[in-house]
Amino acid sequence: MLRSFKLVVASAIILNLASCSSVYMPNTPNTPMLSAKGELSTGGHITMKGNASFNSGYAVSDHFGLIVSGAMMSRNRVKQDFRHNLLEAGGGYFTAFGPNHNRILEIYTGLGRGSSDRTFKEKTSAGAQTFDRQETTFNKYFMQVNYSSKRKESLRLLGRDYPLNYGTALRLSYINMDEFFRNDVAQPTEDNIFLEPVFYTRMALSPSVQLQYTSGSNFGLKNRKFLTAGNSVFSVGFVINVGGLTNKK
Repeated sequence: MLRSFKLVVASAIILNLASCSSVYMPNTPNTPMLSAKGELSTGGHITMKGNASFNSGYAVSDHFGLIVSGAMMSRNRVKQDFRHNLLEAGGGYFTAFGPNHNRILEIYTGLGRGSSDRTFKEKTSAGAQTFDRQETTFNKYFMQVNYSSKRKESLRLLGRDYPLNYGTALRLSYINMDEFFRNDVAQPTEDNIFLEPVFYTRMALSPSVQLQYTSGSNFGLKNRKFLTAGNSVFSVGFVINVGGLTNKK
């Protein structure tokens, strides 16, 4: 199992490094794995590119939950600078089922608001540096389905067994630009529909704290020049769940 896990991680790293550029940077999907009224989930994740995501979910009732997510990034490189911010919120249905209620299905929908600013830098033969700056603000509308399984499998490390949870999230996002400037000159705006399948594994460090590894892809359903599916999701983070069926036992 550990060997397979390492292969998945290595493949995701290669895909992440090989991905193209886009003015849209997807955040790590919110997968709170809610199971009962009063459960609170919160977590933080970061990608290899430095995109930090913060997710939170709360079970208002036994089958209705609210989610809030945010993401931010500020990266300066020799050839490209990139900054972005995103805030989104939503709500939806969840249920725990199976013989031991260890399987969870979540369906959420919501909206968000974000911005991005990227600058391409290139030196000329004369030694001067040219810039191509692209700035945009956008709206986001999404719907996602999460399926999680709290299995009894464990990973043994340093003489200790760590329970593993598995899950997948399928998110459909519609992004449309409010405005788009290139070198301070207004440009035609773009929109796109993104299909974002994501897989994640959680290793329980304690009954409430889990280490999460997330990998996924990003597919644009429209052919666009700037608002493309150039960035995938690969992140590592921690998730804390308080309350719920599992933690009450």
